[in-house]
Amino acid sequence: MQYIGIDLSGPSNTKDTVLVHFHKEKDKLYYKKHETPMSDYALITYIESLADKDSVTIGVDAPLSYEDGGGDRESDRSLRTFVTKLGMKGASIMPPTMLRMVYLSLRGIRFTREIERLSTKYEVHIVEVHPGAALGARMETIDDVLHYKQDLSIRKRIRRWFETQQLLDIPEVMAQESHTIDACAAALAAWHWQDPDFEPAWLYKAFLPLHPYDFCC
Repeated sequence: MQYIGIDLSGPSNTKDTVLVHFHKEKDKLYYKKHETPMSDYALITYIESLADKDSVTIGVDAPLSYEDGGGDRESDRSLRTFVTKLGMKGASIMPPTMLRMVYLSLRGIRFTREIERLSTKYEVHIVEVHPGAALGARMETIDDVLHYKQDLSIRKRIRRWFETQQLLDIPEVMAQESHTIDACAAALAAWHWQDPDFEPAWLYKAFLPLHPYDFCC
């Protein structure tokens, strides 16, 4: 089983898109590779090359649907309530149609359309994830979760913390950018969503036809 965490950026900012690939052996995920920048074509090509040999589960940090009429989805409101109780900032959960988010939402929806094309041929699973919430729900120190994007020393601690979550062999360079930390957290959330031996810290089930993917952390 292959697990991929993707920290997606808008379509014109592919330098901030990170893909991290883990391979599952027994009850652990082993780091295999990470790639950045990543265009849509590069993402699809990488995933297809894995899916040709094994099942693939993908955690995507991007909205994969939007609310009819705009504004929050029910899942956004539920997650905002969840992270606020953890001590995180609810404002970090933004509606997919908000001006700051809309291009990311467009890319996320387009990406899943291409992945669905692959899923007619391969075993590919997709879940929308929130990496910050995935960290906040599992780490003991919420201050680290609030400040890791600005603080290299915290990112180094989080890289080591991933080992306690059985995400192994993550290289030290992964702590240099918050995007790579987020991609690892996306893979962790996707693993706990897909593997029956675990369960997500928070889960909002897909609601067809407008919201076709589970959302978890």
